[in-house]
Amino acid sequence: MTLAKRIIPCLDVDNGRVVKGVHFADVKDAGDPVELAKKYSEQGADELVFLDITASQQGRDTMKNVVRRVASVIDIPFTVGGGIKKLDDARGILLSGADKVSINTAAVKDPELITQLMKIFGKQCVVVAIDAKRRYCDHGDDKEEECKDKQTFTDKKRKGKKYWFEVMIFGGKERTGLDAIAWARQAESKGAGEILLTSIDADGTENGYDVELTKAICKAVTIPVIASGGCGNARHMRDVFEKADVDAALAASIFHYEKSTVDKVKKYLKRSGVRIRV
Repeated sequence: MTLAKRIIPCLDVDNGRVVKGVHFADVKDAGDPVELAKKYSEQGADELVFLDITASQQGRDTMKNVVRRVASVIDIPFTVGGGIKKLDDARGILLSGADKVSINTAAVKDPELITQLMKIFGKQCVVVAIDAKRRYCDHGDDKEEECKDKQTFTDKKRKGKKYWFEVMIFGGKERTGLDAIAWARQAESKGAGEILLTSIDADGTENGYDVELTKAICKAVTIPVIASGGCGNARHMRDVFEKADVDAALAASIFHYEKSTVDKVKKYLKRSGVRIRV
């Protein structure tokens, strides 16, 4: 029997407030993390993700007090990321009430950190977040040779131009030259229990998930994948579940600005034939 698909609201937190942006920029206030976490838990969210989105850029620790407060009002699995650079950071977050830790920048800088976390806390606690951006092989500062050793795709809307997906770090601000699909495979081999995959191109657009990227990552790994970036309505979730066979769909704007609720989304998905917990 296939596992039920999961619906995961995301709290992007900056200076103690939930924010939402477009393409990882132009962030606007979206509310109080504790209030929103409680609301989503009561609406039937399967899990919650809390990302301190400027911790890595600003070189500071994740706000443990906010994590504690959020954990105190929910009874669902809770993943926390942002600014986790070493074992002690992860231990502090888990002791503050998180069930899983999500690492992104630190994992790229030191892939062995994934293995260390897995050995101490267990694979089920380790989420590797991947922020991916499309790069065209012959566009701007990207030359054809940069596409060597990358898994490329063809954009039929752009006269067959080839592109690949690059891993971005420090909140989408810094390039790595890493191919996202190859990096997902490496993260799994190092001990990641789950991939949280965000399309920077789709982020905040509310035009739907990047199905092509998500499908490619799902095919490349055997661990669960969470799709993130671009959700504007319940149909977008249905599409990514049906077309990419992803394990979970994460969303922010659709819930923060009350365009829909978790329970309404789940009822729609169930009616559409998606296996979901309601």
